[in-house]
Amino acid sequence: MQKIKIMVDTPCDIPDEKLSMYEIEMVCVPICVDGVGYLERKSFSCEEFYPILESAKSLPTTSRIPIGSFSESYERLWNEGYTDIIVITMNAGGSGTYESAQMAANMFFEETPEAVSIFSIHIVDSMTYSLAYGYPAMCAAEMVQNGKSVKDILDFLCDIFLRMEISLACYTLEYAKKSGRITAVAALAGDILGLRPTIAMIDGKTKITAKSRGMKKATQNLLDTYHKRRITPDEPVMIVSGTTDECGQELKSQLEQELGREILHCKVGAAVAINTGPQMAGIGFLGKKRERSDNGKSLVVTIDGTG
Repeated sequence: MQKIKIMVDTPCDIPDEKLSMYEIEMVCVPICVDGVGYLERKSFSCEEFYPILESAKSLPTTSRIPIGSFSESYERLWNEGYTDIIVITMNAGGSGTYESAQMAANMFFEETPEAVSIFSIHIVDSMTYSLAYGYPAMCAAEMVQNGKSVKDILDFLCDIFLRMEISLACYTLEYAKKSGRITAVAALAGDILGLRPTIAMIDGKTKITAKSRGMKKATQNLLDTYHKRRITPDEPVMIVSGTTDECGQELKSQLEQELGREILHCKVGAAVAINTGPQMAGIGFLGKKRERSDNGKSLVVTIDGTG
């Protein structure tokens, strides 16, 4: 009988009440602000971090989640009788956290040989950020509660991550340029011209899809991109925003009126806000299914100690 736990890292931006509802395990990204170390979601809430970010003397930095953080969770969950852990991480191409999760899994089985072949750790590269993998993680946790198998859950995650897209508006380019993580804005002289880009984030890569002046037009571009690239209006859609909460609320209001259902909307967390800036809004949605660009490499690595 399988006993399954879903585990995520903090940049998934799942609200606290949803973590509790779905009994999701979370490990925290370390953040350094002007020489002081913090842990995302433990040291401060999403909203509490925005003024810290805006007043920082230099751009805060994130680090990969330490191997020990994963090891502690793996050992505890093994002792609690779980047979399978499904670890869903942010884009492996932009963080070492995915690698940390794998290294911790290998170390766990070296130190706990009695778990070999009867305990499995499945590590999933979401290839994305924020609610674009937070929402699928919640769906996976709901599948656990409904008695679905590990195979069913992993098949679902692989399918949705090969369809997930983000359309993102940065209402200031300061942070994206400094961080260098959103490479699409590097050559855009938008601050001088007052331009605000709409950025597509697909498979961990970024591309500018539109440029506009003003927040209102930039927000409308997010909706336009969603309508252009979505497959059907019945598919999932989710919204994140930072200090520009009115933009997120406008997106939520318009989509709820159009689709006739409630839309998940949450605050962007510290790890993502460092790279986009706190003045942002984004929509996650499902587009056409894509082929992997790296020779069809699987999104999932399963480690059970058998080599």
